[in-house]
Amino acid sequence: MTSRLRAALGSAAFFALAPGIVAGVFPWWLTDWHVQHWWAPARVAGALLIVAGVPLLVRSFVSFVMEGVGTPAPVAPTEQLVVGGLYRYVRNPMYLALEATLIGQALLLGRAVLLLWAAAVGLAVWSFVRWYEEPTLRRQFGAAYEDYCRTIPAWLPRLRRRAARGAR
Repeated sequence: MTSRLRAALGSAAFFALAPGIVAGVFPWWLTDWHVQHWWAPARVAGALLIVAGVPLLVRSFVSFVMEGVGTPAPVAPTEQLVVGGLYRYVRNPMYLALEATLIGQALLLGRAVLLLWAAAVGLAVWSFVRWYEEPTLRRQFGAAYEDYCRTIPAWLPRLRRRAARGAR
């Protein structure tokens, strides 16, 4: 089995577990997908966030396989630093896409409990990035990751694409 195929299978499994549980199982458990009929523009905005968020989340996972030859899961990390695709605009597109999806669900369903869930997930993700992911990437990729951090913002995407320093 090739490294890329192994990465694809691992990423698919991790996608089903992590985002599948965070954006699928828990929102369903919290709401039973019951829609509160309320302000139509908010529901449309929610649908648009979901329609944007899910493909961006998938695209982020694909970057880990194709560019990084690994997975987003800490137990099977990438061999290469992922700096292409969406990662040329922001360092954390996967997490932003997940948050967009969660907020979109809250707006579409009209459920405040999902906004609280999105906030809790956001805090957990920020903490994970700050206290585990960034130090781990600094150790693994050294100066290349430091250059990437100086070039690409962590949470607010650049409007124009810019290649990270040291990117191939």
